[in-house]
Amino acid sequence: MTRKQAQALTSAALAVGIVCIDQVIKVVVKTGMYLHQSIHVTDWFQILFTENDGMAFGMEVLPKWFLTSFRIAAVVFLIWYIFRQIKRGISWGLLVCLTMITAGAAGNIFDCMFYGMIFNNPPAPMIAELVPWGTGYGQMMLGRVVDMFYFPLVEWNWPASLPYIGGEHFIFFSPIFNFADASISCGVIALIIFFNQKVFR
Repeated sequence: MTRKQAQALTSAALAVGIVCIDQVIKVVVKTGMYLHQSIHVTDWFQILFTENDGMAFGMEVLPKWFLTSFRIAAVVFLIWYIFRQIKRGISWGLLVCLTMITAGAAGNIFDCMFYGMIFNNPPAPMIAELVPWGTGYGQMMLGRVVDMFYFPLVEWNWPASLPYIGGEHFIFFSPIFNFADASISCGVIALIIFFNQKVFR
Protein backbone atom coordinates (compact mmCIF):
# COMPACT_ATOMS: atom_id res chain seq x y z
CA MET A 1 0.00 0.00 0.00
CA THR A 2 1.37 3.41 -0.98
CA ARG A 3 1.50 6.41 1.34
CA LYS A 4 -1.33 8.09 -0.58
CA GLN A 5 -3.53 5.02 -0.31
CA ALA A 6 -2.78 4.70 3.40
CA GLN A 7 -3.65 8.34 3.99
CA ALA A 8 -6.90 8.09 2.03
CA LEU A 9 -7.92 4.98 3.97
CA THR A 10 -6.94 6.53 7.30
CA SER A 11 -8.86 9.71 6.55
CA ALA A 12 -11.98 7.78 5.54
CA ALA A 13 -11.79 5.49 8.60
CA LEU A 14 -11.28 8.44 10.97
CA ALA A 15 -14.18 10.36 9.43
CA VAL A 16 -16.53 7.36 9.65
CA GLY A 17 -15.45 6.76 13.25
CA ILE A 18 -16.11 10.37 14.28
CA VAL A 19 -19.52 10.47 12.60
CA CYS A 20 -20.53 7.12 14.13
CA ILE A 21 -19.47 8.14 17.65
CA ASP A 22 -21.25 11.47 17.28
CA GLN A 23 -24.48 9.85 16.07
CA VAL A 24 -24.47 7.11 18.71
CA ILE A 25 -24.13 9.72 21.48
CA LYS A 26 -26.90 11.86 19.98
CA VAL A 27 -29.34 8.99 19.51
CA VAL A 28 -28.68 7.67 23.03
CA VAL A 29 -29.31 11.14 24.50
CA LYS A 30 -32.35 11.89 22.35
CA THR A 31 -34.04 8.54 23.05
CA GLY A 32 -32.94 8.32 26.68
CA MET A 33 -33.50 11.85 28.02
CA TYR A 34 -36.27 14.40 27.72
CA LEU A 35 -35.54 17.88 26.39
CA HIS A 36 -33.61 20.05 28.90
CA GLN A 37 -33.05 17.11 31.25
CA SER A 38 -29.69 17.32 33.00
CA ILE A 39 -27.43 14.61 34.39
CA HIS A 40 -25.00 15.97 36.98
CA VAL A 41 -21.61 14.34 36.42
CA THR A 42 -19.43 16.78 38.38
CA ASP A 43 -19.80 20.40 39.50
CA TRP A 44 -18.11 21.47 36.25
CA PHE A 45 -19.58 18.89 33.81
CA GLN A 46 -23.18 18.01 32.99
CA ILE A 47 -25.01 16.09 30.31
CA LEU A 48 -27.71 18.59 29.39
CA PHE A 49 -29.98 17.62 26.49
CA THR A 50 -30.72 20.58 24.24
CA GLU A 51 -31.50 21.10 20.58
CA ASN A 52 -30.77 24.07 18.35
CA ASP A 53 -31.55 25.32 14.86
CA GLY A 54 -28.29 27.16 14.42
CA MET A 55 -24.59 26.68 14.11
CA ALA A 56 -22.05 25.26 16.55
CA PHE A 57 -22.56 25.86 20.28
CA GLY A 58 -26.22 26.80 19.80
CA MET A 59 -25.68 30.05 17.88
CA GLU A 60 -28.59 31.09 15.66
CA VAL A 61 -27.60 33.56 12.96
CA LEU A 62 -28.96 32.50 9.55
CA PRO A 63 -32.01 30.58 8.22
CA LYS A 64 -31.91 26.84 8.85
CA TRP A 65 -32.17 25.79 5.20
CA PHE A 66 -29.21 28.03 4.38
CA LEU A 67 -27.11 26.60 7.21
CA THR A 68 -27.83 23.03 6.13
CA SER A 69 -27.01 23.83 2.49
CA PHE A 70 -23.82 25.59 3.58
CA ARG A 71 -22.75 22.59 5.68
CA ILE A 72 -23.30 20.22 2.76
CA ALA A 73 -21.33 22.46 0.37
CA ALA A 74 -18.55 22.84 2.95
CA VAL A 75 -18.25 19.09 3.47
CA VAL A 76 -18.16 18.42 -0.29
CA PHE A 77 -15.44 21.06 -0.70
CA LEU A 78 -13.41 19.71 2.23
CA ILE A 79 -13.57 16.14 0.93
CA TRP A 80 -12.33 17.35 -2.47
CA TYR A 81 -9.63 19.46 -0.81
CA ILE A 82 -8.41 16.59 1.40
CA PHE A 83 -7.98 14.21 -1.53
CA ARG A 84 -6.32 16.95 -3.57
CA GLN A 85 -3.82 17.48 -0.75
CA ILE A 86 -3.23 13.73 -0.39
CA LYS A 87 -2.18 13.64 -4.04
CA ARG A 88 0.18 16.58 -3.40
CA GLY A 89 1.80 14.98 -0.35
CA ILE A 90 -0.05 16.19 2.74
CA SER A 91 1.44 15.65 6.22
CA TRP A 92 -0.26 13.20 8.56
CA GLY A 93 -0.98 15.89 11.13
CA LEU A 94 -2.65 18.22 8.65
CA LEU A 95 -4.64 15.30 7.25
CA VAL A 96 -6.02 14.44 10.69
CA CYS A 97 -6.98 18.07 11.38
CA LEU A 98 -8.83 18.49 8.09
CA THR A 99 -10.57 15.13 8.53
CA MET A 100 -11.75 16.07 12.03
CA ILE A 101 -13.27 19.31 10.72
CA THR A 102 -14.94 17.55 7.79
CA ALA A 103 -16.32 14.71 9.88
CA GLY A 104 -17.63 17.09 12.54
CA ALA A 105 -19.50 19.09 9.93
CA ALA A 106 -20.90 15.87 8.45
CA GLY A 107 -22.07 14.71 11.87
CA ASN A 108 -24.23 17.81 12.32
CA ILE A 109 -25.54 17.48 8.77
CA PHE A 110 -27.16 14.15 9.72
CA ASP A 111 -29.20 15.89 12.42
CA CYS A 112 -30.31 18.67 10.08
CA MET A 113 -31.11 16.37 7.18
CA PHE A 114 -32.87 13.46 8.88
CA TYR A 115 -33.78 13.95 12.54
CA GLY A 116 -36.94 15.91 11.72
CA MET A 117 -38.03 13.02 9.50
CA ILE A 118 -37.39 10.14 11.90
CA PHE A 119 -37.99 11.48 15.45
CA ASN A 120 -41.12 12.80 17.12
CA ASN A 121 -40.97 15.76 19.50
CA PRO A 122 -43.06 15.06 22.63
CA PRO A 123 -43.24 17.55 25.51
CA ALA A 124 -41.16 16.90 28.62
CA PRO A 125 -41.00 14.64 30.54
CA MET A 126 -41.81 12.34 27.61
CA ILE A 127 -38.85 11.01 25.61
CA ALA A 128 -38.52 11.19 21.82
CA GLU A 129 -38.99 8.01 19.79
CA LEU A 130 -38.13 6.87 16.30
CA VAL A 131 -41.15 7.14 14.02
CA PRO A 132 -41.87 5.99 10.45
CA TRP A 133 -40.00 7.97 7.82
CA GLY A 134 -41.57 11.34 7.13
CA THR A 135 -43.84 11.41 10.18
CA GLY A 136 -41.43 13.20 12.51
CA TYR A 137 -41.44 16.72 13.87
CA GLY A 138 -40.00 18.46 10.79
CA GLN A 139 -39.10 18.37 7.13
CA MET A 140 -35.95 17.27 5.33
CA MET A 141 -33.05 19.66 5.99
CA LEU A 142 -34.92 21.32 8.88
CA GLY A 143 -34.06 18.97 11.73
CA ARG A 144 -32.59 20.28 14.96
CA VAL A 145 -29.02 19.55 16.06
CA VAL A 146 -28.71 17.61 19.33
CA ASP A 147 -26.30 19.04 21.93
CA MET A 148 -25.45 17.63 25.33
CA PHE A 149 -22.00 18.52 26.73
CA TYR A 150 -22.10 21.37 29.23
CA PHE A 151 -19.04 22.58 31.13
CA PRO A 152 -19.91 25.39 33.59
CA LEU A 153 -16.28 25.58 34.68
CA VAL A 154 -16.51 28.73 36.76
CA GLU A 155 -19.56 30.55 38.16
CA TRP A 156 -19.83 33.73 40.16
CA ASN A 157 -22.10 36.69 40.89
CA TRP A 158 -20.84 40.15 39.97
CA PRO A 159 -20.73 42.58 42.93
CA ALA A 160 -23.92 44.59 43.14
CA SER A 161 -21.91 47.83 43.16
CA LEU A 162 -20.70 47.36 39.56
CA PRO A 163 -22.60 49.35 36.91
CA TYR A 164 -24.65 47.42 34.30
CA ILE A 165 -23.50 43.94 35.36
CA GLY A 166 -23.87 44.29 39.14
CA GLY A 167 -25.68 41.34 40.69
CA GLU A 168 -25.67 39.32 37.45
CA HIS A 169 -24.77 35.64 37.49
CA PHE A 170 -21.83 34.76 35.22
CA ILE A 171 -20.91 31.31 33.88
CA PHE A 172 -17.67 30.40 32.13
CA PHE A 173 -17.99 28.27 29.83
CA SER A 174 -21.73 28.35 29.02
CA PRO A 175 -22.12 26.93 25.45
CA ILE A 176 -23.65 23.44 25.14
CA PHE A 177 -22.11 21.37 22.36
CA ASN A 178 -21.82 17.88 20.91
CA PHE A 179 -19.06 15.51 19.79
CA ALA A 180 -19.17 16.87 16.22
CA ASP A 181 -18.69 20.45 17.48
CA ALA A 182 -15.75 19.29 19.61
CA SER A 183 -14.18 17.56 16.59
CA ILE A 184 -14.49 20.72 14.49
CA SER A 185 -13.12 22.94 17.25
CA CYS A 186 -10.14 20.71 18.00
CA GLY A 187 -9.32 20.44 14.30
CA VAL A 188 -9.50 24.21 13.79
CA ILE A 189 -7.44 24.99 16.90
CA ALA A 190 -4.75 22.52 15.86
CA LEU A 191 -4.70 24.03 12.35
CA ILE A 192 -4.22 27.53 13.74
CA ILE A 193 -1.46 26.46 16.13
CA PHE A 194 0.51 24.04 13.97
CA PHE A 195 -0.46 24.40 10.29
CA ASN A 196 -1.73 27.95 9.70
CA GLN A 197 0.78 28.53 6.89
CA LYS A 198 0.27 25.19 5.17
CA VAL A 199 -3.49 24.85 4.77
CA PHE A 200 -3.97 26.77 1.52
CA ARG A 201 -0.67 26.13 -0.17
